[in-house]
Amino acid sequence: MQIRDLPYADPGVPDVRSGTRFLIWLGRRQIAGQTKSMLWGLLHHLGIAGLPIGTGIAVQSVVDRDGGRLTLAGVLLVVMGAAIAVGDVMLHRTAVTNWITASTRVQQLLSRKTAELGSLLTRRVAAGEVVAVSTGDVEKIGWFVEALSRFAAGAVVLVIICVGLVLYEPSLGVVVAVGVPFLALSVLPLLPRATRRADIQREKAGKATELASDTVAGLRVLRGIGGEELFLDRYRAASQEVRRAAVRSARMWALISATQVVLPGILLIAVVAYGARLALDGRITVGELVTVYSAVALTYHPLRNFEEIAMAFSFSRPSAKRAARVLALTRTSTTTTDAGDEDRAATGDLYDPLTGLLAPAGRFTAVVCGDPDLAGRLADRLGGHPAEPGADHTSVLLGGVPLDELPLETARTAVLVQDKDPVLLSGTLDELLDVPRSGAVLPGQALAAARCDDVLDALAQASVDTDGDPMRTRITERGRSLSGGQRQRLALARSLVSDPEVLVLDEPTSAVDSHTEARVAAGISELRADRTTVVLASSPLILDRADRVVLVDEGQAIAVGTHRELLAREPRYRAVVTRETDEELGTAVPRLDEIEALEGESA
Repeated sequence: MQIRDLPYADPGVPDVRSGTRFLIWLGRRQIAGQTKSMLWGLLHHLGIAGLPIGTGIAVQSVVDRDGGRLTLAGVLLVVMGAAIAVGDVMLHRTAVTNWITASTRVQQLLSRKTAELGSLLTRRVAAGEVVAVSTGDVEKIGWFVEALSRFAAGAVVLVIICVGLVLYEPSLGVVVAVGVPFLALSVLPLLPRATRRADIQREKAGKATELASDTVAGLRVLRGIGGEELFLDRYRAASQEVRRAAVRSARMWALISATQVVLPGILLIAVVAYGARLALDGRITVGELVTVYSAVALTYHPLRNFEEIAMAFSFSRPSAKRAARVLALTRTSTTTTDAGDEDRAATGDLYDPLTGLLAPAGRFTAVVCGDPDLAGRLADRLGGHPAEPGADHTSVLLGGVPLDELPLETARTAVLVQDKDPVLLSGTLDELLDVPRSGAVLPGQALAAARCDDVLDALAQASVDTDGDPMRTRITERGRSLSGGQRQRLALARSLVSDPEVLVLDEPTSAVDSHTEARVAAGISELRADRTTVVLASSPLILDRADRVVLVDEGQAIAVGTHRELLAREPRYRAVVTRETDEELGTAVPRLDEIEALEGESA
């Protein structure tokens, strides 16, 4: 795979059982690139390893006054220099290619998982961790993949050097052959502590990132309550913890680096001292001593690859673990999709066997839950998303077909869920409403149904270079320049324009005033006529517009009827909708004129 061929048509199915298994899977997917990089690394390192031979021949030829051998040494050095230059350039190119392609593969996997989970991702994984996985963790994983080929080339070259020295000069070669493996493995006892400190640093950095993300997201609210300094102090404290953890981690890695400098120096001194005694005794020539000395000195370069791979693995393993944890998340239980599933009609009644909730096709169904968290989880279930890992995965049925058994694209097209805190992406209003849709609902119709007149006026006034066209006015990130009610209605318009077979809305008007809420409820009812709509709400203004209302209590649908029917006969329904206290529940059922007075605003 070359960089020009990115992105991957299919990044594959990763092994997410553990971080280490994920790294192994990633390495297997890049065998060709790793092999190519290792071969260029061998050329580079062998060129370096060949320099002592040329240097030794040159020194000995000067001692022996042999011009022919001196010329041979010069040619050998030139060849080795060319091998080093070509090998280094190509090693760098191929290694960086491995880094970029591996990072791209991980990013594509994360993007695919994000698209699959949608808003559930940040409910299961902290926002700061998602940011860390998508940025820093991807880079660390790519670093390990990039360093792997250099390490493999360095390890092979060290074996060649040791074997070559034993054959070339056994008395000194044995010393080197025993010392080099010790040097290569000397960092292993220090790695567990260094890894623990690095893990602590990353954990604290993730928490600081999450705190910063939450602070930025809630900056408008913080300013309103004067809480900027409080959160700033918290972030300062978190930053100092990250700094202290980073310093402790850096000290350990500095110790490992020092070990990789001191121990090779000790070996080099031992070889020189022993070799000098052998040379004085006449057992080796000066050229042989220079050759062995140069070879030992140059082992420092491939030995550094051992330190680098140790650092890369220590940093990338937790990153791979976090990435694997995100990639292991699923939208529903694992099911086998039959070849004929694509042909199943994704239409009909929406039924949840777990709660007993039924939303008839083509009807406007309102659902009342006393627990807002239960309402959110129910909305997720209706869209085919289990609210929590390990939760009951009994599939919701659409027209008698389990959503789990439908292809993801088909299920998403059929059922659209808008949660209570929808996100607006930055861009123009045209771009916001440019979503996959049936074409039956035009953007203007969706905006009108969501009662976005004041939003359009505000965008038109904010327009600078679009001639007052609100559709071409840019909306800031997450719609922060708009009020909560305006953001909510724009998100509703986006959902309406997509015109899904089933639209599930969780508290779509919680941030708007009563007058606007009544108009929005009417707009939804009119635009979604003959389409299946499920709204989870407790506002009488919406409930009175619904064809049928279902009361869900303690996870079970316990009553069905119209809003007025349930208000008259069901105390638990009345308690949620009218906010009656326990004492008030014991009083008489309200008269019809009282009910009509309560509903007067929606008339």
